[in-house]
Amino acid sequence: MSGSRTEPQARGRAARVVLVHADEACLGNGQDRLTPGGAGGLIEARTAAGLVERRDYFVAEPDTTNNRMALRSAITALDLLGAKGRAVAVRFTSDSTYLIQGMREWVSAWRARGWRRKSGAIENLELWQELVAAAERHDVTWHWVRGHAGHAKNEYANHLATRAAAEQRPSGGLIASEFAAWLAAERAKGKYEAYDPDADVT
Repeated sequence: MSGSRTEPQARGRAARVVLVHADEACLGNGQDRLTPGGAGGLIEARTAAGLVERRDYFVAEPDTTNNRMALRSAITALDLLGAKGRAVAVRFTSDSTYLIQGMREWVSAWRARGWRRKSGAIENLELWQELVAAAERHDVTWHWVRGHAGHAKNEYANHLATRAAAEQRPSGGLIASEFAAWLAAERAKGKYEAYDPDADVT
């Protein structure tokens, strides 16, 4: 899929271009017990000096679903980016078809019908509404990437989300990224040897 903006877009001109690679995890789906979940992401931006700055975030819930955590990953990222009240140009990438297709295609139709579907209730309505409100503070393009297909930043986001689900430990905001250390460990296994992690950060 190519990128698509959320409608309506954020008002005004966004000052920075920020990349977000996010993922979600839910442990024990389909089992008759609590299903702890996590969501996490890598946030990247190039500084005025041309360097790439990276931050991580992750959240956890004790009993949830993959879809809810996909929405939570996006809400958390956009809220953190807007914490100082500034609009940001965001390229948001996830392997969740539910999240990306929802923001690119479904939301505008739901809103036009007063937040109703043609048949049945909207699943996770409160989270969709929260996400739309967060997205409208920025200028967001939504991009899908195939999961578990060797995309380094998606794999790293999956690592953050899975760990958050298992440990039920949130980051408490944006924190210094461990992506460089994770990438070095993966390269020691023979992976991503020719990969340039800075190439897509403009």
